[in-house]
Amino acid sequence: MSKMVVALGGNALGKSPEEQLKLVKNTANSLVGLVAAGNKVVISHGNGPQVGQINLGMNYAAEHGQTAAFPFPECGAMSQGYIGYHLQQSLQNELHRRKIDKDVVSVITQVEVDANDSAFQNPTKPVGVFYDQATAKKFEDEKGYTFVEDAGRGYRRVVASPLPKEIVELKSINDLIENDNLVIAGGGGGVPVIKNSEGLQGVPAVIDKDRSSALLADKINADTLVILTAVDYVYVNFGKDNEKKLTEINSDEANKYIDEGQFAAGSMLPKIQACLNFVEGNNNRKALITSLDHLDDALAGKVGTIIKN
Repeated sequence: MSKMVVALGGNALGKSPEEQLKLVKNTANSLVGLVAAGNKVVISHGNGPQVGQINLGMNYAAEHGQTAAFPFPECGAMSQGYIGYHLQQSLQNELHRRKIDKDVVSVITQVEVDANDSAFQNPTKPVGVFYDQATAKKFEDEKGYTFVEDAGRGYRRVVASPLPKEIVELKSINDLIENDNLVIAGGGGGVPVIKNSEGLQGVPAVIDKDRSSALLADKINADTLVILTAVDYVYVNFGKDNEKKLTEINSDEANKYIDEGQFAAGSMLPKIQACLNFVEGNNNRKALITSLDHLDDALAGKVGTIIKN
């Protein structure tokens, strides 16, 4: 039996409520399989499209006088609840189908970040939709947002992506795990908060969900971190004639490949870095990067990339 954190990528979710609910039914089958095998499982997930949609809808309603403006942290919390609801429902249905008596709980998770993190001076994480230059400039002047031009497709708002430091609800998450619940936590990387003289305060940022998942896995003393993405393996020389899939690498090899620039900053690099954060200095841990469709085979060692210390 293993204690594991499984981080779902965007391919496991959908771009609309209808699509998402359909996709998570398949996701639930794979995840409940882990539970049926006797593992203690904590599930985390991304929220990129969802938080963008919520933020856009709320902003549109506010700009047309229909409702008050909703700050970005609140939109992140709403996305955790919405995605958690769909996952809970699908997981509960699959558990019931297999006659497994277990509750599923989503925890609206706050993740503390450093108010002095340099990411706040250099926002890089795109959120929401594309605007033309004039509209982007108008929002910058009126709302203080930061926009960047994105590959000729228009201008998108960018927010900071600070490093996660602490899981605020960690004790509650541990209590739920120890009482044999299937827990969903750290959705979208968690709602980023800072500590000030008044306590915790939400900040407009997006924490990388793989880094938060690695932190969560570390704090609950998990054996395994599983990052599910769109590919079965991590590759070097990706897309080239000499492309090579990696089946198992250690920390030194992973860092060498990072130094060579083998992993794209916007996709595989943060996943590798998250895995290294989890395994480095601990020989009893492993991280696995693979696709949701082949999760069972990956856990059996048939596919996927394993990263160890």
